[in-house]
Amino acid sequence: MTEKKKELIRSIKFVLFSISAGVIQVLSFTLMEEVLHLEHWISYLVALVLSVLWNFTLNRKFTFCSANNVPIAMLKVAGFYLVFTPLSTWWTAVLTGEPILMNEYLVLAGTMLINFVTEYLFDRFVVFGKSIDTAKKTEE
Repeated sequence: MTEKKKELIRSIKFVLFSISAGVIQVLSFTLMEEVLHLEHWISYLVALVLSVLWNFTLNRKFTFCSANNVPIAMLKVAGFYLVFTPLSTWWTAVLTGEPILMNEYLVLAGTMLINFVTEYLFDRFVVFGKSIDTAKKTEE
């Protein structure tokens, strides 16, 4: 299989797993926001963590087929989120608060789109870059 085709399949897998992570994020966010009536930033943060754990696990195994050290890979992802989470929590608070008052779900959708693009690039080139396809069994 050509490298271009492998990369296309990898991208499709990432999209599909990200959609599933997005569903987890939206459902858990909605539960905490609408049923439990938690603070908006708490709902966002907990939903984000659940989504990240799901997405990392599936993409490491099935998208990037990486045999690299899981704790090190998770630390790299944690580093990404040490930057992304405060920034996205801040812009979520700004955009949904006075005087802007944007819809929480519109802000969540935009944030998830930004997260999708930046996380794919970070995972592809930083977290799993040198270990892609190392977990696959070699064909004999």
